[in-house]
Amino acid sequence: MNAPTVAPAAETASALPASLRMGAVRLRVRDGARSVAFYRDVVGLTPLGTGPDGAIRLGAGGRALVELEVAPGATPRPRGTTGLFHLAILVPDRAALAVVLRRLAASRVPIGASDHLVSEALYFDDPDGNGIEVYRDRPRGEWRWQGGSVAMATESLDLHRLVAEAPTPVPVAQPMPDATIMGHVHLQVGDLEAARRFYVRHLGFAITTESYPGALFVSAGGYHHHLGLNTWSSRRGGPPPVGAVGLVHYEVVLPEAEIAALRARLAAAGEAVHDSAGGFTVADPWSTRAVFVAG
Repeated sequence: MNAPTVAPAAETASALPASLRMGAVRLRVRDGARSVAFYRDVVGLTPLGTGPDGAIRLGAGGRALVELEVAPGATPRPRGTTGLFHLAILVPDRAALAVVLRRLAASRVPIGASDHLVSEALYFDDPDGNGIEVYRDRPRGEWRWQGGSVAMATESLDLHRLVAEAPTPVPVAQPMPDATIMGHVHLQVGDLEAARRFYVRHLGFAITTESYPGALFVSAGGYHHHLGLNTWSSRRGGPPPVGAVGLVHYEVVLPEAEIAALRARLAAAGEAVHDSAGGFTVADPWSTRAVFVAG
């Protein structure tokens, strides 16, 4: 394996600040009690009460990572539509990932697992079919960059070795550590060129890799990706019906001074921008909504 290299600053430059981070992901679900139990007892998030708009909040370290909008009459999301591929919760270390694996095994939840070179990840669905990734990053010094692109792959992850690293005194019911955050969001889009125009040219994310056919990965600040964008099952697809289960919106957190500049840049690019509490909302070409907030 080649020695790790650092991406040249010019190659990783984006119009967005390095301090950008992902905020809460809001989902529409059919059964609130069922979903709360899953995100608490299987994923390991801590209930944080209900927000002013009635959404149920769960998270870690006092920060909301997942918000649940309960709609008992919500329809299933049709296959081939755009929207959420998965939300990706980042735990601080491999031991914390091993505890999640123990919980998933104890709950008999079907999972997938991959080594992506920059990270190690577990994949599964919530009761409404919303995709979830829980992962841990390898140290940045181990990421390999070439010409502004980070080396990523999908290789097998040794689950027996991982579960052996779970701290034995830690009970399976132990919540996720306080340092857990929303690491990235992976979206299904209908067309990669339209996605490139919106997410890279208009929003200002930098492309970090195009090594996966049918996908783009973008970020700010040289992270491997804050957003994944793929057409693997949604090429030429459109948004799901209004009121279907799935993604309502996701948050992107920026310094307050950056909010106005980004809003002006999007308006100049012809994007429809709508004011919201502490920031603004904008939708991609498939009506997938991002909420930009100051933090």
